Amino acid sequence: MATQPISITGDNDTIWLAIREETEKTLSKEPVLTSFLHSTILNHQSLECALSFHLAHKLDSPTASALLLREVIEQALKEDPSIGKAIRCDLRAVLERDSACNSYSIPFLYFKGFHALQAYRVGHWLWTQGREELALFLQNCVSTEFGVDIHPAAKIGHGILMDHGTGVVIGETAVVGNNVSILQSVTLGGTGKEEGDRHPKVGDGVLISAGAKILGNIKIGNGVKVGAGSVVLQDVEAHTTVVGVPAKEIGRPTSDQPALEMNHEITCDMDCDK
Repeated sequence: MATQPISITGDNDTIWLAIREETEKTLSKEPVLTSFLHSTILNHQSLECALSFHLAHKLDSPTASALLLREVIEQALKEDPSIGKAIRCDLRAVLERDSACNSYSIPFLYFKGFHALQAYRVGHWLWTQGREELALFLQNCVSTEFGVDIHPAAKIGHGILMDHGTGVVIGETAVVGNNVSILQSVTLGGTGKEEGDRHPKVGDGVLISAGAKILGNIKIGNGVKVGAGSVVLQDVEAHTTVVGVPAKEIGRPTSDQPALEMNHEITCDMDCDK
């Protein structure tokens, strides 16, 4: 799928400008949301500023105030500009792949899968700065609030759609490539009490359907499609479809990047009786 480059500089921040424009239109239709939309979007000068405010207030708790959390989030976004680029790629991924979404402002405001992913990005930055305890504290807050449990040491690329988000678990040594789509109740986990490098490595363009479990230090190649409810315990070659418990190869996806196509139907083009 061909897409235009994302600009994030000043007046050329196309996604942020779109969010503001969409919000203005919403105000004209639903004035009861005036205070909410001004406080979360229209009162801010940048996407980063707005997101830090919005996430901090969602994660606010008696032990970590929104003011404190916002300072941490703002620091991460300021010191690592790659987070801002990933945020915009994630927003575009939701708009392009989620049929329930027709604007950038909808996931920004309401989709907890998107919120959990961006909070993870902040936690990952903290982890790389040697601030492991604060990163784990943030992970716990995210898990409690959004029902998504991503270890801050995991490595996740850009252009990620975390659809619904509920029940997603991603372990400490997991790696997720770019342009991956992950649905609800997916686990990228270990197989037991082993230590060290013990979680899956997922390539680019992979579609992981609802309820799938990928376990162990295994490699999922680029462009793989994992059927709903499957349990994957072995390496999967690039551009193949796997399904079942345990998962077996049954053919090839209909595109090189099934994550972009979001077609969850399973068609067997091999001898599926084996």
